[in-house]
Amino acid sequence: MAKSLRKKIAQENTENSGFGNRATGRFINRDGLPNVRRSGINVLNRLSWYHTMLNLSSFRFITYLVVMYIVINLVFAFIYYLIGVEHLTGIDKSDPFNEFIDVFFFSSQTFTTVGYGRIAPVGFMASLVATFEAFLGLLTFAIATGLFYGRFSRPRAYLRFSDIAVIAPFQDATALMFRLAPYKNNALTDAEVTLSTAIEISDNGHTKSNFYRLETQLSKINTLALNWTVVHKINRDSPFYGFSEADFKNTSIEIIVHIRAFDEVFSNTVVQRSSYISQEIIYGAKFLPMYYPDAERDSTVLDLDKINEFQKTELPAFDGEKSE
Repeated sequence: MAKSLRKKIAQENTENSGFGNRATGRFINRDGLPNVRRSGINVLNRLSWYHTMLNLSSFRFITYLVVMYIVINLVFAFIYYLIGVEHLTGIDKSDPFNEFIDVFFFSSQTFTTVGYGRIAPVGFMASLVATFEAFLGLLTFAIATGLFYGRFSRPRAYLRFSDIAVIAPFQDATALMFRLAPYKNNALTDAEVTLSTAIEISDNGHTKSNFYRLETQLSKINTLALNWTVVHKINRDSPFYGFSEADFKNTSIEIIVHIRAFDEVFSNTVVQRSSYISQEIIYGAKFLPMYYPDAERDSTVLDLDKINEFQKTELPAFDGEKSE
C-alpha cells in the first residue's frame, strides 16, 4: 500500500460503528449477527434461549423439537420401567423389548395428554409420575406453540445478498458494488442502505481497525421489487481511493451492510445486515443482469440463481496518486 494511503487511513476515522478499534476478526457474519463471543458470565445468563430458537433455521428448529420430544419420552419411559411395569395395566409382557415399547408409547400419550386408555398407571408412584409428565407436557407444548407463533409472525426482510462484492468500472472511474434481492413475496418499500467499512492498520506496532462511512450513489429506493445493486464510487472522498488490486487483496477490509425497509403487510420496519471481507471482493469484475422479461413479455422474471454471476472486465487507469 502506498505511504500516502497508509497516512490517510491512519489519520481518518469517521464512522462510529459500535465496534472499538481493538476488535478483531470479522465484525458482522454473513447471517447478519455480530461476530462477538461473550465471557465473564455463565451460559444461562449469556444466551437468550428465546432469541436462539427464533433465529434457528426451520430445519434445525423442527429437528430440535423432535429430538427433545423423543428424549423426554425416553426419560419418562425409563422412569416407568424402573418403577415396574406391573404398575401399568395393559402392558404386553411377552418380552422386555415389547414392555419398553409399550412404556414409551404410554409416556408419549401421557405427555401429549391423549390417553387412549389401553395402558393406565396403578399405584401412587406411577400415578405421580404420570401426573407430573402430563403437567410438563402442557407447559412444553405451550412453549412450542409460542415459538411457532413467534417465528411465523416475526417480520423479516427476506433479502438475499450476493456472496461477492466487485470493483467495477463506473462513470469513468471505479466503484465497489454488491447486490441484493428479495426472495419471498413480501412487499418492501422505502428501502435504505447504510454502508461502512473497517480497515485494519498497524500503528506503532499495534494492529487496530479504523471505521469509515461509505457514501452510496443511491442510498434509498421507493420499492424493493427487483435486485438492487449498491454502488460506492471510489473517488477522493473514499477510503479506497488509490487502492490497487494488491491493496484490496493484502489489506484486511470488511464492508458492513445495513439494510432497513418497511414491510407493508406487517406495517413494520425490517432490518437485515451482512458483510464482505477482502477475500470476497473481486477486483476488475462486473455483475451480469439477473432479471429479464418472460416469454409472453407481460411479466419480469427475477432469477435469484444469477445473483452471484459476474464477468471479468478492464478497469480505467488510475490517474491520481500512484501506489508506491
